[in-house]
Amino acid sequence: ADVGGTAEVLAETLQKLSTEKVQIRVISAGVGAINESDVDLADASNAIIIGFNVRPDRKAQERAEQEKVDIRLHTIIYELTDEIKKAMLGMLEPVYREVFRGRAEVKEIFRIAKVGTVAGCVVIEGVIPRDAEVRLLRDNVVVYTGRIESLKRFKNDASEVRQGQDCGMALANFQDIKPGDVIEAFVKEKVAPDLGV
Repeated sequence: ADVGGTAEVLAETLQKLSTEKVQIRVISAGVGAINESDVDLADASNAIIIGFNVRPDRKAQERAEQEKVDIRLHTIIYELTDEIKKAMLGMLEPVYREVFRGRAEVKEIFRIAKVGTVAGCVVIEGVIPRDAEVRLLRDNVVVYTGRIESLKRFKNDASEVRQGQDCGMALANFQDIKPGDVIEAFVKEKVAPDLGV
């Protein structure tokens, strides 16, 4: 940082961003230009360097590029804290939410050479998209979860089939389909991770 008081405030502000899921540790805080020893410390600690109203000297810049040490330079505190929050979110595992799309009931089974078992279905709710994930339920027990191998309507490939429509559906790597089975379609949507604050 440019002055001592700023260095202390920054260190305190950054540590306050810590949550149960992501901890921030300030390894070192100092005044003046970013130098080679700062870069060496960051490299050894697998840390990033944050410069506030200061820049790295030439040797420090070269060393940082060589060692692939990330240097972030800022002049406004809230921009710095926003960037650190975004970096923290990037450390979290992505969270997915399952979104129900549709349900089809298996009415009859066809065995087709080179394809295997094809389920003759009627869509009883929503829509079955070709690219959705599916689960097959038998007496409300999940016996398969996977993808649609092929989806046809009147022998033509279909991108989706809607409620009330008939279709032929083959499931990827699964042949044990029986009349009365229910096939549910769903998609997984990425949910913005939460830092838990």
